[in-house]
Amino acid sequence: MLKTLEAGLQAWMLPGILTLLAVIASYVLYRLTLAVIRHFSKRRTVPRLFLDAVDKALGLVISLLVLRAMLDGAPDGLLLLSPLKQMVTLLLILSLTWAAVRLTSVIGDVIVFLNPVLEGQWKRARKVETQTRFLVRCLNVLVVIVGFGAALMTFEPVQKVGASLLASAGVGGIVLGFAARPVLSNLLSGIQIALTQPFRIDDVLIVEGEWCWVEEVTATYVVLRVWDQRRLIVPLQWFIENPFQNWSRNTADLQGAVFIWVDYTMPIEPLRQEFSRLLDTMKQWDGKVATVQVTDANEQAIQVRFLMSAPNSNQNWDLRCSIREGLVTFIQQHYPSQLPRLRARLEDTSPEFEGGEKLNRSGPSGSSKP
Repeated sequence: MLKTLEAGLQAWMLPGILTLLAVIASYVLYRLTLAVIRHFSKRRTVPRLFLDAVDKALGLVISLLVLRAMLDGAPDGLLLLSPLKQMVTLLLILSLTWAAVRLTSVIGDVIVFLNPVLEGQWKRARKVETQTRFLVRCLNVLVVIVGFGAALMTFEPVQKVGASLLASAGVGGIVLGFAARPVLSNLLSGIQIALTQPFRIDDVLIVEGEWCWVEEVTATYVVLRVWDQRRLIVPLQWFIENPFQNWSRNTADLQGAVFIWVDYTMPIEPLRQEFSRLLDTMKQWDGKVATVQVTDANEQAIQVRFLMSAPNSNQNWDLRCSIREGLVTFIQQHYPSQLPRLRARLEDTSPEFEGGEKLNRSGPSGSSKP
């Protein structure tokens, strides 16, 4: 046994050294070529983005290709040559899968890089980014599945089982479809969302009563950033089955209202003038909408609505809060008696009263009756 192992190692001596030198030489040559290309190319260019994304995976692929070529040229009688070839083939398939995933990922980065968010074109840029990110993730999943299947097919037992697997593919597909129904429904919902674009990256949504922004769209769920920095994770299928508000679907500008209850004796014109004065001092106001209307009235007070507009939801919120504070301060300082009040009429229901008039139990002279 020892003699056989020693003979096998001696037989591997020369082919092993040559193979190692060939792999090292090819990798060093690749790194030198890569350094020269990076030296004479700009950093933020499309070819450079692709090169930087796949440099490690491509180096591994080149080294494994050289290794496999050297093994194919080695003598057939070498010890463990066949298992070594199979292992190198498996590693080559996995490295190619890694390189393909990196390439598909950088495709999304390149598309986003070529469609920057320019003034007046933010809608188109966000639409492109949302569709690209989702489709790239779906493509990565497909590449990984194909690579994993190709890696398994390098094993002979798996190849033999392949025929029986194909024969039972119908039943297995049905079972797998039922088992993976939530995942598949989210994937299909994601494709529908990517094509129809009910929302995009950075859109402002109202979901389950939460004011939030679309931060990330994955293959199965959406990450929403709530205004207080919480993260809301929502499956893609939820957006297909439930209604939600999109505050930046076409444009980001919004109208906001402030409601104040005042007494019936409150004059409206001073409020209208103060509202206009406050808006002129607010940088959040876009100058489009400024309306004061009495929108409701009950038995105690009237409701005045102050309608205004702002470029986006953040500024709209700040503008409403500032206007509300300013109007309340104005009423407190100039019309404190016109704040909502409760009016009541007191009536005495004691036996001494009858029909609202007090009974006269004294005589004409004011003396008591006998």
